[in-house]
Amino acid sequence: MESHTVLVGEMKNWCRGEGLQEDHALMVIVPETTEITAIEEALGAIKVLGRVHVRGRMFSAKLGGMMVLCESKEKINADSVPPEVHPGEGQEAWPIVIISERAVTDDDFSVKVTSLLQAEGKTVEDVQALFPGQSPAPSSTEAILRAVGDLLDKAAKPAAESGSYRRLRIFSGTLPTPAGEESFDHWSEQANLMVAESDCPEKEKRRRIMESVKGPAMEILKAVRLSDPDVSPERCIEALESAFGTAESGDDLYFSFRLMQQQSGEKLSDFLRRLERSLTKVVQRGGLPASQIDRARVEQLLRGAVTSDLMLIRLRLRERKTSPPNFLELLSEIRSEEEYEASPESEVAALKKQVKRLQQKLNNKRTNIDTPAAVMAVETSRPDQNTSRRFCNDPDEYFCYKCGEPGHIAGQCRNPENPNKVIRKLIQSLKKAKDESRTGVYPWNQA
Repeated sequence: MESHTVLVGEMKNWCRGEGLQEDHALMVIVPETTEITAIEEALGAIKVLGRVHVRGRMFSAKLGGMMVLCESKEKINADSVPPEVHPGEGQEAWPIVIISERAVTDDDFSVKVTSLLQAEGKTVEDVQALFPGQSPAPSSTEAILRAVGDLLDKAAKPAAESGSYRRLRIFSGTLPTPAGEESFDHWSEQANLMVAESDCPEKEKRRRIMESVKGPAMEILKAVRLSDPDVSPERCIEALESAFGTAESGDDLYFSFRLMQQQSGEKLSDFLRRLERSLTKVVQRGGLPASQIDRARVEQLLRGAVTSDLMLIRLRLRERKTSPPNFLELLSEIRSEEEYEASPESEVAALKKQVKRLQQKLNNKRTNIDTPAAVMAVETSRPDQNTSRRFCNDPDEYFCYKCGEPGHIAGQCRNPENPNKVIRKLIQSLKKAKDESRTGVYPWNQA
């Protein structure tokens, strides 16, 4: 098996590519045919990790198995995570690799040094050769640590120069996208990230791009390399962008972005992610300065979220347009609100149930609305003088539970139903009632 240091180095690069926090990441080496659910169940049995999700898999010929990058819900404590996990009776244990260093005691130090030297194919004589003219005493812990550190630096140098990075998925340019291949948008995001973040030479980056394409995409890159054998990896991506990317200009993309609306049944967080993908393309094509991206995101969310008015009110995004949150902050706030709204104890859920009950009552009475008894009931249920004065002083207190408009009741309403507006009115009434009960000042007392 590869040395622990090399595996940790590959894992760090992998976490960087996936945008995964290192203190919540672990890597496990499993057989190639192992299912994702089996991996998550086995690791989930380790209580200190909490719930575990698989973030990526990559086959390693050297290890003879699959390297699986996972994310744990809990922050990883190196001293409490076991070095391996047993998937089941009769099965071979899976090694666990984490980035945090485990505490090393004096008792197992010599064993770890010996194992490390064996994994690197080195001996104690090789360590002593790093100190020409010196003969460090075997009991000198400081000298051995310094020598092993120098040895690891030399051994890890080829790996650093090669710029270890997760391989790009295959892209061919064929439409519709075949199974197992990436669309151009997803492929270009990963390719640009590899070019920007990998430390390997330009030639190696270009080779990785060439290895990840086939079919029509390969023909494009062959033509580019024929005219310029030393073409840069950035130029390779640009050539594929011109052939398979959108032909719209930055202004056209920005116009399309401004027309985006929330779809029926689409959660606000999903709509925000869809907005972000479009907005990223706008900025890449020069349709909007990067400094204005946060404000544009909030403005379009307010304009296009046609089925989430109540949530936008609670988030107070209109008041925050001058100092808008970034994408990650906004996504976190929206997801928190969605979880709260889905809970049965939430105020919003209670208001929705109240509105639903009122609508059911109104629907039951609509069939008898024109009968003499119904007319008499409406007449006798008219507000008295004090109540009328209250409504005249504060018309917002008197509104229709069907359409949300002031000045009439649901039994007299001929407007289409507007549940969102009714809920907003109810929330405003609740807040106002709380304020009035706290101050002791009511509208009908202010004659």
